[in-house]
Amino acid sequence: MIGILLSKLKMFIRNPFIFIIFTIMSIGFALIIGSSGSMANINIPVYAEDDDVRDSLIGEVLDETEGFTFNWVNEEDMLEDVSNGAAELGVILREDDFQIIVGVDSPNASMIEQTIRRAYAKEQQQEQILEAARASGDVDSENILEELESSMESPVFSIHMSNVSSSNVFVFHTLFGFTLFFVIYTIGYNVLPILTDKKDGVWDRMILSPVRKWEMYAANLVYSFFEGYLQVLIIFFVFRYWVGVDFNGKFADILLLLVPYVFAIVALSILITAIVKNAQQFNAALPIVSVSMAMIGGAFWPIEIVESEFLLALSKINPLTYGMEMLNGIAVYDYPLEELLYPISILLLMGVVFTGLGIHLMERRHV
Repeated sequence: MIGILLSKLKMFIRNPFIFIIFTIMSIGFALIIGSSGSMANINIPVYAEDDDVRDSLIGEVLDETEGFTFNWVNEEDMLEDVSNGAAELGVILREDDFQIIVGVDSPNASMIEQTIRRAYAKEQQQEQILEAARASGDVDSENILEELESSMESPVFSIHMSNVSSSNVFVFHTLFGFTLFFVIYTIGYNVLPILTDKKDGVWDRMILSPVRKWEMYAANLVYSFFEGYLQVLIIFFVFRYWVGVDFNGKFADILLLLVPYVFAIVALSILITAIVKNAQQFNAALPIVSVSMAMIGGAFWPIEIVESEFLLALSKINPLTYGMEMLNGIAVYDYPLEELLYPISILLLMGVVFTGLGIHLMERRHV
């Protein structure tokens, strides 16, 4: 077994081009697409029917909102921007309510509506405080807001909240998606020699040697796992220490969670190798399987936008689905490891089942 591992390591050193190509492609796609998704804030044209609305607390809240840039324009310019596609939507602000003019079906509409509602709610809360102060007569209504702001600057207790910005979420998704996608190719082409060696009679000659058959399988699987895991390590180290992505402080946990996914992909590659009859069929099957997994499993786009019940059902038997669930869960949603035991256990189960089934079929068909 050690001898097989050393021979494969020497072959890797002599011909590392496939490994390098897929590693560079993963980093390149994640950098290009991730940077395009984390550009400047979304511009929203806003028209206020009354200038007092713009000068009120509502205008202050909107101007301080992160993620959206509210541009104050007249009504004609706002409608023109929406109609010609220069803006996804526009907003009309009134004294007591507002209206959103939607030009295209934008996923940001609900977020913008919630932002504006919070601004109106804060304005209404301020007015209620003033009315209560005037009704009591014990407090100077003109100074009540100043006293409220000063008390908020030194509260009895404070609540600290942190969140991952939408741009970071997009970077995480593209990084995780393309890394999990391209590692399928790296692992798959490392498992392929099992098929070619069997076809060429190399295994028949090795069986006559002191090497046991389980050692030959184990050596190939361990090496495939090593090279696949090495690729994702390099990619994540590049983004952590070169690009500067902090992974929400869970970098070590993410590296640990990659282990069951890489194991499941190694097992899936064994199953594909056992099903096909030759290397040509493998070269045709691997891209079909990998691209289908990426599309169904949420690597190219969030799985939450998929509405087809059939595709959602297929995603339940897709290792990439659970890989994305683990990585997004810990990096974006800050889940503890205990809450990720389900996808971890599913990946481990898939790895065991795919490995057992693949070796069984391989022994029946090729030996």
